[in-house]
Amino acid sequence: MAYVNIQYETMKKFSNHVFSKFGFTDDESKIITDVLLMSDMFGIESHGVQRMVRYYNTIKNGRLHMDSKLEIIHETPISAVIDNNSGMGQLVGHYAMSKAIEKAKTSGVGFVSVRNSNHYGIAGYYAKMACDEGLIGISTTNSEAIMVPTYGRMAMLGSNPIAISMPAEPYDFLFDASTTVVTRGKVEVYNKKGEPLPEGWTLNAAGHNSTDAADILKNINEKNGGGILPLGGSTEKLGGHKGYGYGMIAEIFSSILSMGLTSNHTNIGSTGGTCHSFIAINPNLFGDPESIKAHFSSYLEELRQSPKADGQTRIYTHGEKEIEAYAVRLKEGIPVNENTIKEMKEICSEYEIDMESFLGKLDI
Repeated sequence: MAYVNIQYETMKKFSNHVFSKFGFTDDESKIITDVLLMSDMFGIESHGVQRMVRYYNTIKNGRLHMDSKLEIIHETPISAVIDNNSGMGQLVGHYAMSKAIEKAKTSGVGFVSVRNSNHYGIAGYYAKMACDEGLIGISTTNSEAIMVPTYGRMAMLGSNPIAISMPAEPYDFLFDASTTVVTRGKVEVYNKKGEPLPEGWTLNAAGHNSTDAADILKNINEKNGGGILPLGGSTEKLGGHKGYGYGMIAEIFSSILSMGLTSNHTNIGSTGGTCHSFIAINPNLFGDPESIKAHFSSYLEELRQSPKADGQTRIYTHGEKEIEAYAVRLKEGIPVNENTIKEMKEICSEYEIDMESFLGKLDI
């Protein structure tokens, strides 16, 4: 499967233009693009520009309402519930975390839960928003049901990621992971490549291990049964029940507190219904923020310098790989799959966008 590298600034201009053609304002398009390209720059292909076609399809199938306006349903000095009224996930995500940050700076904690939304990109983007303001940031979301609960054979939970970021030196801590073994986006990437999935990632409709990416995606779309396993796998022996439990935590913070749709009721027909949560915590609740940051930084360095396993030369702390990937892609460009390029061409054809004027003549 061929890839072509596209420079960050080039892709940013193209993506901004595409989303403006979808009907978003310039400012809205910039926010959506920023979320997608952070994913690509961090080396997370599954949630980057390869998701552009998802948003195109979400508009077409009626799950995303371009004329929607978010609505604050409930609010206190430290919390809020927002109904996104089927709007774009990245836009309500940016707004909600900004509100959580504002509350944390004023009251120490901000917790905003969102219902009736759509896919919002990588959870880590929003956790990092708070971290960049000197706060601890947390974000979770539910999604279309793809996770099969332990000992089940029907997807009932989403990928339900949990992201946490906290200031540190020489670089911030940033943990962002699905509570499934992999995300749906990773299965989509394997399907585009035409490669079999690794053993232990997914179950087919009968509840048996499968490596057929196309069949897994078909079963998820048609609610036939099967799906992606929780972290830890299919049994309790290696901790599958723990991944299932982590997925439930994301569900509680996102859909339960907001009174929104749980994963198994989202993304069906013309209903989106995805739910999110955004938490900002001010370290000054616990003492001097700079002292806490220094204490945390010291521990992270101890982790990095701790004894290595045989044959290993490095221990990473969360966020390091993303920073290094960002530097590489800033220099070499973002690798984009040839099938993603084909999807972009189809979008450009419909919206009468001269793709070559933005990206040049692509050798694919």
